[in-house]
Amino acid sequence: MPTNAEHLQESTKTGEQTGRNDLYERLGVTPVINACGVYTGLGGSILSPAVWAAMEESNRTFVSMVELLDRSGEILAEIAGAEAARVTPGASAAITLGTAACMTGVDGQKWEQLPDTTGMPDRIIIQRGHHYMYDRCARMTGATLHQVGDEHGTTPAQLEAAFDESAAVVVFPAHLDGAAGTLPLAEVAALSRSHDVPTLVDAAYLVDSAEIIRSFSAAGADLVCFSAKYFGGPNSGGFICGRKDLIDAVAGLDFTRFESGDYRTFGRPFKLDRQVIVGVVVALQEWMSIEPAQRWAGYAEKVDRLLERARLNEIEGVTVQPRYFTMEENLLERPVNCVALAFDAGSDHTAHTVSDALLTGKPSIAAMVHEESLVVAVDVMLPGQELIVADRLNEILAPPA
Repeated sequence: MPTNAEHLQESTKTGEQTGRNDLYERLGVTPVINACGVYTGLGGSILSPAVWAAMEESNRTFVSMVELLDRSGEILAEIAGAEAARVTPGASAAITLGTAACMTGVDGQKWEQLPDTTGMPDRIIIQRGHHYMYDRCARMTGATLHQVGDEHGTTPAQLEAAFDESAAVVVFPAHLDGAAGTLPLAEVAALSRSHDVPTLVDAAYLVDSAEIIRSFSAAGADLVCFSAKYFGGPNSGGFICGRKDLIDAVAGLDFTRFESGDYRTFGRPFKLDRQVIVGVVVALQEWMSIEPAQRWAGYAEKVDRLLERARLNEIEGVTVQPRYFTMEENLLERPVNCVALAFDAGSDHTAHTVSDALLTGKPSIAAMVHEESLVVAVDVMLPGQELIVADRLNEILAPPA
């Protein structure tokens, strides 16, 4: 008689392409074919067989979490070109723990004191043009946000004036580097370092190559945060890398010695499974072993197969184009990872109605609506799912007479 694990494995083999999943259906939830891309709300990424196998192997044996985090950090730091690194439960937790480390250093009493910031620097500096949704992760420490600049932008003098004794950290969202009126990372990092204030970079999804991952530390960042789901790791994984003294503070703040150590540390809620730690490391190693051009060629091939299967160009009132749907949710021409469908004003369909029909059909397919276009991304589709999506689009847009 098969075990639950064997039954789940067999269900996955038979249902992964069609979008059917017996386990989800037994739980009363709807499995979805992901035509959006890497999104937390859809579960992150698809773990490769190598990553899944490593996580399963780690499940067989207990381990010292401190030792596992220390050793995995050494491996990640080498890949990222940093002094030290630490696995965290996602980039958001990395921002919180990294901010806390900048506020407390390796003072254990302060690790325990947070989010009471009495007696420690507790201002987060950010350029006004960089104010974004994830700066609230830094504020979870009890620190307050101080926006620098005005409606015209931020000048070096305005940034320099913000470095008083209460300044704890400069938060810099890497995807907004170059935004109108903002100072670039290298200039911000140099200014902040001259005042002995660390710069923390949120580079969550900027992981396409080793050169990109390493570029932020090379530009002067003291801490850099990444999310594992963007390099094929667990949705609940990520890591922070940078200066060893600050990573030592992150290690002191985290969950590992809450019961056994001297302090009831602030980071106890940010607990990790040993399986996730292993998954983050193996996923990044595997990601680095594949040339970015090879990944993008794979996406383009899926797009070609989808377009070849679908009859979308034959449908009046629909314009179909291969496009690049960026993590900033913009549509560019190159490289290719999606199909964008635009609907004429007189069409029987809109991006919203087709998206709804895909989502409520069988199988359920989640696609994106960008402005007035329907975006069908292939990044995390399993092999063959692009054909299923093509068939559903045909059914919706060109039903048989």
